Amino acid sequence: MPSYYSKKLSAERLQRVYDIASPRVRQYFRSEIDYVLGKINPGDIVLDLGCGYGRIIPDLAKIARSVSGIDNSLESLHYGRQMLKDISNCHLLCMNAVQLGFHDDTFDLTICIQNGISAFHVNPKDLIRETTRITKPNGTILFSTYSEKFWSDRLEWFEMQSREGLLGEIDFDKTGDGNIVCKDGFTATTITRAQFAEFMQGFNVTRKLHEVDDSTLFCEIRK
Repeated sequence: MPSYYSKKLSAERLQRVYDIASPRVRQYFRSEIDYVLGKINPGDIVLDLGCGYGRIIPDLAKIARSVSGIDNSLESLHYGRQMLKDISNCHLLCMNAVQLGFHDDTFDLTICIQNGISAFHVNPKDLIRETTRITKPNGTILFSTYSEKFWSDRLEWFEMQSREGLLGEIDFDKTGDGNIVCKDGFTATTITRAQFAEFMQGFNVTRKLHEVDDSTLFCEIRK
């Protein structure tokens, strides 16, 4: 799946995914960003995992001292650097989310939103372990996934993406229970409350779950 985002769904095509969204899905985008902004303190050093072309970085950079965005798509990063060239306190870097090239205890806030913990298609425990490593003591890590209440709007949005040719044809025989499957191999799963609890076992951190806007389930980790 990393090759899907790095080769088939990057740069302008990725931006188109957001441009075609319905008003309800746009509300979901905004509610996620607003929730994250409420967790940033002036002077914070922030990391955005799976930043794509830097869609949310302008909002983050208005409050944070500095924002680093990482992604595995060079095409999206190049596109983002052009879009963000006038924002001096942000940096876009090509990295693997489970092998980050940062020192321990670097970031005050690490975020992985819009279902990145599922969409990255990596071992969630490896992702939690790595984000915990690079986040400062008393820092915060935010993971988000889709709320079960958002299923119909989410499916409609993915159907729109499919009709636009951004994704393959949806396989409705295999789609359901929070999972979207396309006939070209693309899959979009979600994380349940029980799975978040399972993934957190063995980590010396605190965890809280918050549902926002009937669209997003946030897992907030305090190191």
